Amino acid sequence: MFVWSKLSASRWADAWEERFAGATDATLVITSFPGRQTIRVEAYCATQKRANAIQKQFGGSVRALKNQNWAAHASQAPPPLKVRETFVICTARTLAEVAKAEKNFPDREIIAVPADMAFGTGHHATTATVLRLLVDAAKPLQAANKAWSMADLGCGSGILAIAAAKLGATRVWGCDYDPAAVRISKENAARNDTPKVRFSQIDVLKWQPKQTWNIVAANIFHDVLEAAFPQLLQSVAPGGILMLSGIMKSQAKDCLAAGKRAGFVVDKVITKGKWVTAMGHAQAARK
Repeated sequence: MFVWSKLSASRWADAWEERFAGATDATLVITSFPGRQTIRVEAYCATQKRANAIQKQFGGSVRALKNQNWAAHASQAPPPLKVRETFVICTARTLAEVAKAEKNFPDREIIAVPADMAFGTGHHATTATVLRLLVDAAKPLQAANKAWSMADLGCGSGILAIAAAKLGATRVWGCDYDPAAVRISKENAARNDTPKVRFSQIDVLKWQPKQTWNIVAANIFHDVLEAAFPQLLQSVAPGGILMLSGIMKSQAKDCLAAGKRAGFVVDKVITKGKWVTAMGHAQAARK
């Protein structure tokens, strides 16, 4: 693993996200510092060749990242993230750190996701928005004491699947194209006492759903969403919900138009900065 890094003015954060949007061979991480107008931009790459290519284009530096360096990376983690009145997402790694978080936030469920492997801690606008939508969508299901299921497509760190399990979903499954993401998701599920959540390595573009879920969340790049709409809609149970994220504002019109052609009916669109999240249902589900 190699990491490219560069300091930048914080006002350029959205521009950096846009530059790396859609990249499948580099994972972007942006770290902010309280009270400073500077951010650290990092791209985690499987090969030195890719990291060097980014350096050639944008400057900065490249270094090999050893396994023991992940803990140091996590020490510069973002602050806890509150989701509605339900969750606190933090980067606790040890049982002692989790216990401390539980003491600091006694009225909320803790989800601990260490900032390892740059697979996300829930702080990015796309993930945070889906987390809030998930909490809202679970409330009527919880009130009705109804068994429900959830699929997390493009699971990354597994945070959405873990949240669904803690919200009472009885069947939860997540998948990702990247085997490292699947491994990290499994570790996080064990860390958060949700061992029944299942994760698989799957290419969504080649996926043929064998079952359906009441809630399906797909936090994936826009071009993958556009190509995979038929599979996504097939995976939603009748009357179920499909949540889409990972869409940049400049890409949203075309992406949602592709969804409409495939039978996706948009019920809500939320824009956070340059990122768009959409929630809706399959046309056939409400005939």
